Amino acid sequence: MHPRALRLGASVAAALVVAAGVLTTSPASAAVGDDDPSGAASPNGLVVNEVESNGDDTDWVELRNTSSAAIDLSGYAFLDDDSSHEAYVLPAGSTIAAGGYFVIDQVSATAPGFDFGLGGADTARVYDPAGDLVLRYSWTAHAAVTYGRCPDGTGALVDTTASTKGAANDCSSPVRINEVESDGGTPGDWVELTNVGTTTVDLGGYVFRDSDDTHAYTIPNGTTVAPGGFTVLDEQDFGFGLGKADSARVFDPRGDVVDSYTWTAHAATTYGRNPDGTGAFAETSVPTKGAANRFAGVVTAEAWPGGPDERVLDDEDTFTGDLSGIDWTASGSGPTSGSAAGQLWAVQNGDGLLYHLVSDGEGGWAPSNAAGTELHYADGSGTPDAEGVTVTSDDPGAVYVSTERNNDVSSTSRPAVLRFATTDGSQSTLDATDEWNLAADFPGLGANAGLEGVTWVPDSWLTAHGFADEHTGAAYTPATYTGHGDGLFFVGVEGTASVYAYALMSDGAFQRVATIATPFSVVADVQFDPTLDALWVVCDDACSGRTALYEVADGAFAATNVYEAPSNADRTLANEGFAISGVCTGGSRATFYADDNDTDGFSLRTGTYPCDSSTPGDGGTPGDGGTPGDGGTPGDGGTPGDGGTPGDGGTPGDGGTPGDGGTTPTPTPGGGSTPAPGDTAPGGSTPGTGTSPSGAPVAPSESSLTEANRGTLTAPATARPGETITIAVGTRYAGQQVHVWMFSTPTLLGTATVAADGTVTATIPADAPAGEHRIVVTAEDGTVLGWTTITIDPVTGALAFTGAEGLGVGAVAAFLLLAAGAGVLVLRRRRGIPASE
Repeated sequence: MHPRALRLGASVAAALVVAAGVLTTSPASAAVGDDDPSGAASPNGLVVNEVESNGDDTDWVELRNTSSAAIDLSGYAFLDDDSSHEAYVLPAGSTIAAGGYFVIDQVSATAPGFDFGLGGADTARVYDPAGDLVLRYSWTAHAAVTYGRCPDGTGALVDTTASTKGAANDCSSPVRINEVESDGGTPGDWVELTNVGTTTVDLGGYVFRDSDDTHAYTIPNGTTVAPGGFTVLDEQDFGFGLGKADSARVFDPRGDVVDSYTWTAHAATTYGRNPDGTGAFAETSVPTKGAANRFAGVVTAEAWPGGPDERVLDDEDTFTGDLSGIDWTASGSGPTSGSAAGQLWAVQNGDGLLYHLVSDGEGGWAPSNAAGTELHYADGSGTPDAEGVTVTSDDPGAVYVSTERNNDVSSTSRPAVLRFATTDGSQSTLDATDEWNLAADFPGLGANAGLEGVTWVPDSWLTAHGFADEHTGAAYTPATYTGHGDGLFFVGVEGTASVYAYALMSDGAFQRVATIATPFSVVADVQFDPTLDALWVVCDDACSGRTALYEVADGAFAATNVYEAPSNADRTLANEGFAISGVCTGGSRATFYADDNDTDGFSLRTGTYPCDSSTPGDGGTPGDGGTPGDGGTPGDGGTPGDGGTPGDGGTPGDGGTPGDGGTTPTPTPGGGSTPAPGDTAPGGSTPGTGTSPSGAPVAPSESSLTEANRGTLTAPATARPGETITIAVGTRYAGQQVHVWMFSTPTLLGTATVAADGTVTATIPADAPAGEHRIVVTAEDGTVLGWTTITIDPVTGALAFTGAEGLGVGAVAAFLLLAAGAGVLVLRRRRGIPASE
């Protein structure tokens, strides 16, 4: 991945983008540098028309010829913001027709192109054959889709609705039909709309029709749909029913069709897009009116169960950018400072540095080797593009690093795992003792698309969980791979967005043992978590910071949970590294994030994930997450029989006379477990009292909201539809699952795990009516934990996707001055950082 140093112009422009977001709700314009050519096009009519910097098979820049004559592009050169990269020179015969398109693409197995990537903060520069800069376009964050000119060829570059490589840009409305109920829903038929764009859309004046043109419903002014949000049109409002053979059509205020869907029979449930907003329609597993669609066998993204924040851990400018991989392990050898918190290993990809970090005991972390350890290949040469790092319990005197290439030969792919002999990173330089170059397994893999993350999983764990070997087609048998050590290495590959398990033999040979597909466009890191008996797969800003948990089922790793980023986290951070502590303290484990872009001068952040400190074995495998038993002696702290397998939290058989406990409880990530029907629930409550027979939470009754339980939680006094709020329930409930409701008509806002700080987050429905409501939090057994009032403000002033109007010249000028000043402050506060890959 490629971080980019921000220059003054980019900083100023970034502030202008923020200004646009604050003062208007127009599409997010990418920032431009202060030395851009003054015109939108070069004198010959050539323009940068669309940019893809992440999330596609390759990065690319599309040019358009706005003139009436063809343009010869032979000898033109393309470069990003890093002048140390070798510019890509367009071959002879490269031409762009009048009104046509030309794509400058990244190199691939089948086509030539530039051999560097485009980052979240980067620049596209185009030079003519004389070496003069003719086009320049800069941005400070990846587009949600692409940056493209709207109108095509002539307008400003904004976040487009769809990627249109080599074709006219998609500047259409981002409103989409997402789910349809045509057979007697609640309170009748309904159609759910979503927004695949990046700014809120005012639906006022949009028209909804079924297959009959005379059936038309004009959506009232003030009705909005937030980015990624949902707005429902009900039969009681549009006034006609939907048939078993019918259509749903949405038109914009100009009368143009925005989206439509036609069906020939009622769905057994509903028809919905998979995935939301962009996928094809299929029958859902259950109606999800106003919420994300659900399908059988598909894991739907859910809220992060830990704390809502990611806070900075490192001092400003501790790192120089490019911090990419990170791994947590218990303190065993080396410096003892911060040993209770464990230790961190991290790698920096551009200059191939290894860092050993320790806690200062006051909430911060810093390298014990401040300058970092320079990594080289076995012969002492080269600069490994260090992307991931891990340690293993069978080789405690070593650190393993995953790489994409040798940065000294940056155009050649070298996806490898390297071993370095060190216990504390105190050496100034280290040469690899071993290398496993996996290039033969990935023919055609791009030089910037290799091994992003690496982790190690013990053989004992894999065999105990019934892991299957895809190479042999049988149960995994460690003895099959002589000299591979006591575990397998799992690597995340950026270019394939997949994870692979390898046996790495002592003679340099290797064998792929498993292939694991992911729901992400990029795999940025992978981490084994022995506490959860699961594998974390991590995406960076290309997926807005989502993570996924994988568990072994029927011999293979399968996704069980996909999590959004913590609610208050910046989802544009290039968090390429992820690690999680094996120590459970106060109901939570620390999570760690490595920001490859060194945003605002900081590269290391932390959050929390809930845990049960009474569970034995928190801390994981020795050398890979801690010593077994860290986090509590078996039987310590837990109520006998409180949801674990016999012997997990109590003496076998504790919890009742044999036979009175029902079936074995099912473990759930985050600590504790869900009692099966008939089991005694934690705290002595009877399972089922807070859920319906189908398992859905049951809303508390009006009479259960009393003055006695009012005010025992806090929430904002006001909120707007679509806004995410933080509710303080109390630290005594940390780690417990709760249900969050909004009255008057009881509406379930979600089920969440209370964070270590006693808070949960919930999102106000986008169609929540204005006025006073009540926020209610209930326990799993239905007990009301507390409630408070909240006023939902009416949504006013939201603008349509076509952009904002009426921003006064004086306001623009004033904010330009403010933004310029902010840019200067940013430049002065941070030392210069050389751009690198």
